[in-house]
Amino acid sequence: MARPKPWEVDDELWTVIEPLLPKVERRTWHPGRKRRPDRLVFQGILFVLHTGIAWEHLPQELGFGPGMTCWRRLGRVDRWGMAPTARGAPGQAPQRERPGLLPGGGRRLSYPSFEGGSKTG
Repeated sequence: MARPKPWEVDDELWTVIEPLLPKVERRTWHPGRKRRPDRLVFQGILFVLHTGIAWEHLPQELGFGPGMTCWRRLGRVDRWGMAPTARGAPGQAPQRERPGLLPGGGRRLSYPSFEGGSKTG
């Protein structure tokens, strides 16, 4: 039997994670593009964190969506209140951080840099 890849989320794990994510309704006025499924984006985040590649180099062939989409959704985790380790548990004194490191020893997210071109058209 083949081992699952570390970034693949099985149905059992997803039933635990999905209720923790906020429900985002599509706007009726200027709905824009359809939102990427949360499960695929979550797997894209796990892929980048596992492999250590840059967000903008997330392979499109895997179907996780653009790396920027995964990066933005990961950045929203703290706003959703799902990152208790960043602030410590309730009633616990916050941990001192070294510059550039998260309490668990991981790196802070940095904005992806794109080579060449400018944002103003």
